[in-house]
Amino acid sequence: MKSKKLLLVSANRHALPYPVYPLGISYLKAYLKEQMPALEVHIFDFMTDYFDEYKHCLAHIKPDYIGISLRNIDDVNIYRQDYFMSHYKEVMGHTRKYSKAVVIIGGSGFSIYPELLYKDLDPDFGIYGEGETSLHKLLTAIENNQDYKAIEGLLYKQNGQVVFNKKTCYFETPVVTFDEPLIGYYWKNSGMLNIQTKRGCPYKCIYCTYPLIEGTTVRTLDPDKIVKTLSDLYSNHKIDYIFFTDSIFNIHNKFNYELADRMIASNLKIHWGGYFNFANIDGRLLEKLKQTGLRHIEFGTESLSDVMLKNYEKPFTVTDILNICKICNKLDIDFAHYLILGGYGETEQTLDETFENSKKMGRTVFFPYIGMRIYPGTTLQKIAIREGIVKSDDPLLEPVYYVSKNINLDTLKEKARLSGRQWLFPDEDISDILIRLRKRNKKGPLWEYLAKS
Repeated sequence: MKSKKLLLVSANRHALPYPVYPLGISYLKAYLKEQMPALEVHIFDFMTDYFDEYKHCLAHIKPDYIGISLRNIDDVNIYRQDYFMSHYKEVMGHTRKYSKAVVIIGGSGFSIYPELLYKDLDPDFGIYGEGETSLHKLLTAIENNQDYKAIEGLLYKQNGQVVFNKKTCYFETPVVTFDEPLIGYYWKNSGMLNIQTKRGCPYKCIYCTYPLIEGTTVRTLDPDKIVKTLSDLYSNHKIDYIFFTDSIFNIHNKFNYELADRMIASNLKIHWGGYFNFANIDGRLLEKLKQTGLRHIEFGTESLSDVMLKNYEKPFTVTDILNICKICNKLDIDFAHYLILGGYGETEQTLDETFENSKKMGRTVFFPYIGMRIYPGTTLQKIAIREGIVKSDDPLLEPVYYVSKNINLDTLKEKARLSGRQWLFPDEDISDILIRLRKRNKKGPLWEYLAKS
């Protein structure tokens, strides 16, 4: 019997502020090649190719299975509000038109709206959350004519109805293999590759979907495998900048110290950045991570007002923020703040506190989001329903934002300007600056070139 073929498709086309390597499907490919060595696994990326190439790919490979990953539903930008569902429908239309393969959809965007998108896009199957074990079990069941109906995280049709198996167990040992044809594109256009060190988020921020997608239990990856991947990327491709895509890097610090020791012992010649918050962090940890090559931190700060931090259910205070920023400045670690202006409970007074406290941060840059995108299953959705902003049956697939009625949006930019700091609002296009820096072979996120003291 001829070997079966699986085509994994990254449907993402969103490239602001830079294109992001399709990490999820690379984890899937690595795991399936390990578990099902006879399975041919191919990758198609809509970031590097488009529909003519996709049609050719389907005709050339003739896959038996197609897994389509949906990364984003929209751009989470109240100024632009780019909505990606029409593109995803076009991807599904081409898939059905030019292939008879079994179609399975998943990804982080799908996992926020699993039942709704399953009905809307009409695949054969859907997989909610991380997909390694669920996809492996599904393919195995189909190939062996076994019952797949009890697989966790699986969506399928039965008697005309959608069945959604909830997820209770999570994968503990993911591994990644980067796809050779894609490495060059993302290294050139993004200036970095990305990798995870852990999955899951235990925090309860009122707007966040990470606990819905990855679960609340933190699972750490094998530090030796992480270091081996980093070493291989440097040795084989001269990749010397990595961004760790954990929801928050400094969640599990016993593991972080262990990983740091492995990285130092291996004498890795890399720099890296990641997402951090201000809980569970101190100078000792930052000093250790600086030894491993930590160069950039992107803080999910959200506000510089204690009232607002409490409203958002953040596990830190303004004092914590100021203390850690002082340490970062001392250690010469570049950092940026991602903020939400105008979210739940915001007033002119809390905004003034944020702009005033922004003056105390040292050299940094601020990236504010305006309002809060309302997602199903979050505390913010419950608040929005209670306040009559959305109805309980609103699917929230098309972007809906919570914006406080107690602020004047028209004065935000002027207040930011008067702070004397570097504020980059979502409607400000800095792509030309980034392109010029990339042409000068600058790597990493590059916002440090825009930071002000």
